[in-house]
Amino acid sequence: MPVTAYLYGAGMKALLNKEIDWDTDAINVALLTSAYTPVQNTHAYFSDITGELVTGGGYTAGGSTLAGGTTTHAAGTTTINADDLTWPAMTGTAHYAVVYDTTPGTVSAVQPLIAYIDFGADVIATGGNFTITWDAAGIVQYAVTLAS
Repeated sequence: MPVTAYLYGAGMKALLNKEIDWDTDAINVALLTSAYTPVQNTHAYFSDITGELVTGGGYTAGGSTLAGGTTTHAAGTTTINADDLTWPAMTGTAHYAVVYDTTPGTVSAVQPLIAYIDFGADVIATGGNFTITWDAAGIVQYAVTLAS
């Protein structure tokens, strides 16, 4: 199953405008059903999200908070990373995961979106652990180059 991650355009802007501090803010990951239609260029806040997994069965609305967030830069590449994430004893079907910042407030209209992960198909959990294992290279990695 191909898994693909995408940055929201507004998320990169929010990172650059200091609305998001990856190392210190509460960064959450929410699971979404296939009812969500990602719009990478216009979705900016958690209020733009639809189709969140129903609460219960090991999943709580709003998702779970990432631990161990780090930002590094070496050899022209910036990497943001965190610990893998597990929902124990989860029952439900997810097609996407959304990474977003909950620090600006409890209202979803002020919680900036950062990225979304497309699992490529519905992933069904039936009471076991649902784990997102981030790529060994990090959650997001981008090259920094100067425009000429």
